[in-house]
Amino acid sequence: MNSSAPVVSIVEDDPLLARALERLLREEGWPVRRFESAEAFLAGHDPALTGCLLLDVQLPGLDGLALQRRLNEQETPPPVIFLTGHGDIPMTVAAVKAGAVDFLTKPVDAAKLVAAVRAALARGREARAAAERTALLRRRFASLTQREREVLAGLVAGKLNKQIAADLGIVEQTVKFHRARIMERMQARTAAELMHLTARLDELQATGSD
Repeated sequence: MNSSAPVVSIVEDDPLLARALERLLREEGWPVRRFESAEAFLAGHDPALTGCLLLDVQLPGLDGLALQRRLNEQETPPPVIFLTGHGDIPMTVAAVKAGAVDFLTKPVDAAKLVAAVRAALARGREARAAAERTALLRRRFASLTQREREVLAGLVAGKLNKQIAADLGIVEQTVKFHRARIMERMQARTAAELMHLTARLDELQATGSD
């Protein structure tokens, strides 16, 4: 199995259905892993693995919705497609609100399932890319010195260089030097881009996002 290829994990306690789903997905070229329970999936789950999860709602032990909630505690949880023969409206609403890509009722049309998996894998790629951008932004901010952060706070407040210099008890030329260093370290090409990056950091801090 190509370790970089997205993997479709099937959590389904019906072995006949699980094998049929695996065969269908492998024919589409996707690596597949099968688990008979949520507990078995958690025991073998690697959060660093890319891909999506095809998840039955009615499982022995931990059910599908409970597994989804557990996975949502991760920084980048795998996208989930629910598959069930016992779906109802409240269950569907709960799953979608928790971030499910789709909620399909058995027996599932093969074309609909393949389309749902493609959508889930695309969402997973987008989520991981966003997480990588966030981590990079945090690393850039962490590279700033304390003085550079103080100057940045002044810039965000809309203050002029001479005002920042007066506030910090330094000369204006030093503020200009720090400003240039901030632009370099944050990899901002313009003042507007720097403000956008700083606003994004503030937003992440306010929401507690990682």
